[in-house]
Amino acid sequence: MKIHFKIIGSLLMFLSFIHIFFPKYFNWKKELNSVSLINRQMMKVHTFFIALVVFLIGLLCLTSATDLIHTKLGKTITFGLGIFWGIRLFFQLFIYSSKLWKGKKFETSIHILFLLFWVYLSVVFFWATFN
Repeated sequence: MKIHFKIIGSLLMFLSFIHIFFPKYFNWKKELNSVSLINRQMMKVHTFFIALVVFLIGLLCLTSATDLIHTKLGKTITFGLGIFWGIRLFFQLFIYSSKLWKGKKFETSIHILFLLFWVYLSVVFFWATFN
């Protein structure tokens, strides 16, 4: 189980760094130009804080896997993380429109990759909680 936490920690920290490229990749300079200043700034600030939280969850998994797996507090945290990533999985399946990825090779690959990643995170965190 500990190895899964190390893998998850590394992957989440990597995912957090990918957020650095979101503004350029998603062309936010042009795309967000038509929204109000508050909406533009909220997108940027929320993206930063999402990346920060994802990084910190990854860091927690890397540095405290034993505690997360074997302590009451750790099991409470893993339960919360299981719920969090389970909800993220739900959004991947039912909230994002399939128009964003259907018929597009790269986008479909990314959709499936993240679908599998959210399943992996949810299963590992729930497994750690109830084992």
